[in-house]
Amino acid sequence: MARVSGRSCIVTGAARGIGRAIGEALLDEGADVCFADIDGAGVAEVARANEMRARQGGGRVTHAAVDVTDRSQVCAMISHAVDQFGKIDVKFNNAGVNKPMNFLDVTDDNWNFIMGVNGLGCMIGMQEAARQMIAQGTGGKIINTASIASRQGFDNVAPYCASKWAVVALTQSGARDLAKHNITVTGFAPGVVATEMWEQVDQDLLDIGAADRPGQAMEEFAAGILKGRVAKPGDITGTTTFLASPDSDYMTGQIVMIDGGMVLV
Repeated sequence: MARVSGRSCIVTGAARGIGRAIGEALLDEGADVCFADIDGAGVAEVARANEMRARQGGGRVTHAAVDVTDRSQVCAMISHAVDQFGKIDVKFNNAGVNKPMNFLDVTDDNWNFIMGVNGLGCMIGMQEAARQMIAQGTGGKIINTASIASRQGFDNVAPYCASKWAVVALTQSGARDLAKHNITVTGFAPGVVATEMWEQVDQDLLDIGAADRPGQAMEEFAAGILKGRVAKPGDITGTTTFLASPDSDYMTGQIVMIDGGMVLV
């Protein structure tokens, strides 16, 4: 039997990269999935492209445009998913941003932008999903996207590292508070994943003089990966579907590292 058959899920940051892959893997195993992203047109196209996948898996698909830092938009996204699916069982807080700057050059605007999406956006998503799950009375699962940057600091992405440490703290805090409602809160920490986001990070590192040529940053990170290569989005989804499934019901407050052996903790 498919691991998440009959479960209704929301995935933010789902117009591309890891978020899209998470949603598609859930559809493959029978879930109803709402793909959500600030790129409304992009996420609508993703949903359309996955209509056949949803039918084949036995689930349903919808989409929502959302700015995760705007509570009213987050509430509207959740209401839309509930209207479509009747409930919410699983909420992935995956939307995230990065804009590398060398440590001494980090600006207030850079800090506030990254912390707003990655930190505040995660908290709002957790809160509003939990309120819906509590109202349903059936419990649920909240799953947050952390990073290897939640385990150690890097010199040219300090706000990003701080924001992902915040995700770990929010995961632990939420797990403690929501356990009484039968809501588990977990997360996962990818390493270097070959996505559009990393392509932009690569260009940003060139722009600030932290790299000398295209692809250098990824090559240098990859050299320290025990598995010998960077990840593809599909390397992440076995774990994310597990976290959304009944198989992980006794897990809460934990962050699962999926980095190919970059950071050993």
